[in-house]
Amino acid sequence: MLNISTKRINHLIKREEFASLSRFNKENIRKRQKVLLSTLIIILLLALFLPWTQNIRAKGYVTSLQPEKRPQAIPSLISGRIEKWYVQEGDKVDKGDTILHISEIKDAYFDPKLLERTQEQIMAKESSVRAYMEKVKALDTQIDALQTNMRLKLQQAENKLEQSKLKVVSDSIDLEAANTNLRITTSQFERYENLYDQGLKSKTDLENRKLKLQEAKAKTISQESKLLSSRNDVINARIELNSIRSEYRDKISKSESEKFATLSSMYDAEANVTKLQNQYSNYSVRTGMYYITAPQDGYITKAVRTGIGETVKEGEKLITIMPAEYSLAVEMYVKPLDLPLLEKGQDIRLQFDGWPAIVFSGWPGVTTGTFGGEVVAIDNFTSSNGLYRVLVAPDTTEPAWPKGLRVGAGANSFALLKDVPVYYELWRQINGFPPDYYKPSENQSNSKSDDAAKK
Repeated sequence: MLNISTKRINHLIKREEFASLSRFNKENIRKRQKVLLSTLIIILLLALFLPWTQNIRAKGYVTSLQPEKRPQAIPSLISGRIEKWYVQEGDKVDKGDTILHISEIKDAYFDPKLLERTQEQIMAKESSVRAYMEKVKALDTQIDALQTNMRLKLQQAENKLEQSKLKVVSDSIDLEAANTNLRITTSQFERYENLYDQGLKSKTDLENRKLKLQEAKAKTISQESKLLSSRNDVINARIELNSIRSEYRDKISKSESEKFATLSSMYDAEANVTKLQNQYSNYSVRTGMYYITAPQDGYITKAVRTGIGETVKEGEKLITIMPAEYSLAVEMYVKPLDLPLLEKGQDIRLQFDGWPAIVFSGWPGVTTGTFGGEVVAIDNFTSSNGLYRVLVAPDTTEPAWPKGLRVGAGANSFALLKDVPVYYELWRQINGFPPDYYKPSENQSNSKSDDAAKK
């Protein structure tokens, strides 16, 4: 009824006799609204005391736990020209399988007999080294002979010197004897002269004594001359000894100088041999780089350089490969504000792109479609995006990650922190406070390891 008329008939209608009208009684509606509102308020008040799990949200992508199992690009180690492809994108290759063949583009390596000619150069240099070694041996023999001759000559000269010294001693004795004889003769002459003056001796006797005196003087002078000559012989013997030493030292030094010059030439030849051997090894290794092979088992994902006849530089990427076997992990990035709240071994819930999930971040127990993870590594420096990288591995105590999951897929992560009431979490969010600091207990990590061991 629209209640357009000013006359009311509500008091004439008995609503209790009609069930439909009794249900729309204003008093009943007000009572029901009060009950419903009170119930909602009570439910909300009770909900404020429900437990809420604090968490840190971060985005990332799926990667491999081992660095060598991540997608990699195969470069060309040398410059060359693409000649032939042996694979196509999507093919599975085993370790050592040939991927493509490149040819040489540097004129220094065009010679098809480069290895043979380098080997011949090595053999020639080795022959030169052997010749130098023989010359060194001959010079050693010559030096030994000179040293032997020097020792003999020195012994001879030393013997001559000793003879000269002995002759000096002998002449000194003879001179002393002549001086003694001169003194005696002089004394006798003086006595005879006195006796002659006294008339006791004849003039003939005096003249004989005078003659003997003169002979004694002459003999003395002769002995002095012999002594001086002997001394000169000693000096000459010493000069000859020094001359022999100088002569043979010069000869030996000259031979040793020639020997060291030969050794220097031999060492240069050996250095050239080593250099040529190194060059030969480089040439040999380079010939094995014309065929690009797979470093490990995997799948060809993308050819960076294509076609036939294209030239590539050393270190330039040719093709990318994804390893066939790998252990999945998630690489997520967290804000510097949240980094102190993370620890190794902390529980992480993951939602992968392409796998439906119903997520209640504060109640992980009622969340479905997520998978368990565990923090295994935290970087100590920020990445290029200003965030810290955290590596999450599968939790062995929970169901395995999806088999269809591939490296590079997106992932949303929830790092589970401390359990707090809902009202506390609302208060924290309103005030902009960070989550409570939390560390995983040792009992929790031990129980995980025990469960993994049992599995």
